Amino acid sequence: MKYQLLSASRIVLVTFVFSTIVMFLMRKVAIHINAIDRPTSAEGNRHIHKKETPKLGGLGIFLAFLFGYILFGEQSIRMNSVLIGSFIIILIGMVDDLNPVKAKYRFLVHIIAAMVIVFYGGILLDNISAFGLSVNFGILSYPITILFLVACTDIIDLIDGLDGLSGGICSIFYLTIAIIGFYQGRYGTLVMTLTLIMLGSTLGFLVHNFHPAKIFAGDCVTFMGFIIGVITLLEFKGPALISFFVPITILGIPILDTLFAIIRRLLKGQPPFHADKEHLHHQLLGMNFSQTVTVLIIYGINLLFAAASICFTIIDPIIGEIIYIIIFIIVIWFVLHTTIISEKNPKITEKIKNKLTRKMKKNTVK
Repeated sequence: MKYQLLSASRIVLVTFVFSTIVMFLMRKVAIHINAIDRPTSAEGNRHIHKKETPKLGGLGIFLAFLFGYILFGEQSIRMNSVLIGSFIIILIGMVDDLNPVKAKYRFLVHIIAAMVIVFYGGILLDNISAFGLSVNFGILSYPITILFLVACTDIIDLIDGLDGLSGGICSIFYLTIAIIGFYQGRYGTLVMTLTLIMLGSTLGFLVHNFHPAKIFAGDCVTFMGFIIGVITLLEFKGPALISFFVPITILGIPILDTLFAIIRRLLKGQPPFHADKEHLHHQLLGMNFSQTVTVLIIYGINLLFAAASICFTIIDPIIGEIIYIIIFIIVIWFVLHTTIISEKNPKITEKIKNKLTRKMKKNTVK
């Protein structure tokens, strides 16, 4: 066990150092090819930053991931499918960073990347059981798995609105899966290797991305979500629903934020993926929290999800259930006291919009 911990620490440390260093290069490359995120006050703009910031941080994470695979990975058909699918995701992300691509084309490319995992890698969510019932998806397991991978790929992109937000949430996911994997004696498996490599790579990016960010992940942020989807499917051992439920709950924040956004927009008669400024982080900013505090609050809530998953899996299911109940109460309170779903409180709505408008005006002036 001690040797395994040392070996795992080495994987994380090596990829962390490489990622931290390569981000300096990514910043220079992004500036050279004009892959820059510029502040804008355009309606629906989700990002809040004061100066022009290089993108391509997601590409840096991918390069660190490749470096980690070269040193610590083992060749297999499954791993090859992950590499090919990841390259496709990164390629469309880079193109989008240079010249925005229509959402429908990005979605199509993400489907192609997921198909590589499913048809070439043979990674499938084909059956599940709960409450004494078992369901075999049969031929539907292919579209279900593809849609699941695409959803994971895009969900991280949707929450990527503040410095350090997506990188921190993904790091918490990788760390939690690593802890659970160690307890289950799965060190050396493909899922653990991917998890440890991604943990180091993402933490290295976070060094440069935490407020005030020196580099953004850009549209290559979808790579982190894609790998999370793959890890979740690989982590899913056996048909029991709970083994699939645990890794999903670690993504509680981005899942809930996306769900609330879709409901909110449908209630307004808007398209489900119409950009707006009422995401979770916008709500917290509207409560006069700073960017750093807002991100730390979201980290804290996400750590609660992670703690619940760890307790439920390896300590005591009852403790895990208690934490889940606490989270549920927090979520209900938040929904009732903010405009994350409905603009029922005009004062809160106006406060959030005024604060965000002032921030965007400052950004424009600078």
